[in-house]
Amino acid sequence: MTVAVELDMSLGESPVWSVARQTLYWVDINNGHVYAWRPQDEAAPTRTELDDKVGCVAIADSGLVAAATSGILRLAEDGEPQRLADNPEWKKGPAKGGQAGRGNRFNDGRCDAAGRLWVGTIDVDEVSPTAALYCLERGELTRRLTGIGISNGLAFSPDRRWLYHTDSLTRRILRYPFDVDTGTLGEGETWVDLEALGLPGVPDGAAVDSDGCYWSALYGGGRIVRFSPEGELLAEHEVPCPHPTMVTFGGPDLRTLYITTATQHLDAEGKARWPLAGSLLQMKTEVTGLAEPSFGA
Repeated sequence: MTVAVELDMSLGESPVWSVARQTLYWVDINNGHVYAWRPQDEAAPTRTELDDKVGCVAIADSGLVAAATSGILRLAEDGEPQRLADNPEWKKGPAKGGQAGRGNRFNDGRCDAAGRLWVGTIDVDEVSPTAALYCLERGELTRRLTGIGISNGLAFSPDRRWLYHTDSLTRRILRYPFDVDTGTLGEGETWVDLEALGLPGVPDGAAVDSDGCYWSALYGGGRIVRFSPEGELLAEHEVPCPHPTMVTFGGPDLRTLYITTATQHLDAEGKARWPLAGSLLQMKTEVTGLAEPSFGA
């Protein structure tokens, strides 16, 4: 495992690779930064600064779609952001902690093969089940799952039969029968239980490879784990910092695993001990990843 881009991100998240553009995008949630990087150009990444925390980004036919604190935005390659939907869990009001408003912000998300954007929220105090999972389709945002603390780990199986999702607070990854044609979910079942496996940390962002295996970043666990389609632990890859946040497959052959990391929750001593925390990391894999669908495709 090596450093792809040395950074000092507070909460790096949501790496997504565009096959068409050969570009990797990711965010620093707490600072409202959106990064874009073409590894083949051997240049530093570009950075767009939003006046809002941004939980995740997804590829659109033109530009990106971003789930910011107060709503979902279309980020064109030029021009002002266009608001697509408001966050129903965010209330306008007096500034709190530097944020003009209060409530649950958007967090992890991605598009399904039909071009719907699935995105969840996170409880403002990260302790109570007040968050939810939403789906944005044809301009309408609908609530699909409730009673969540930290919505995370969203991914889809290659055969499009399963939606994977976790409430990080529970340390369990669930899977739901999924109908890509209608976007409906069946009843969820516990698929992986970190407690039962004796794994540290909590399940954070994830990606699925071409074999249908699920790769999860264990925040606080300092590792990336790979599970078979049956939920069997296949591999553990240690990360040179305690808080990996999410993974994605990229590169010309989709065999480079990119890993975002965080410095939040680290004091000065922790940052000195883990100098690569907050950087974008990478490792080569034998298996290929899956191309990410575009929003509205």
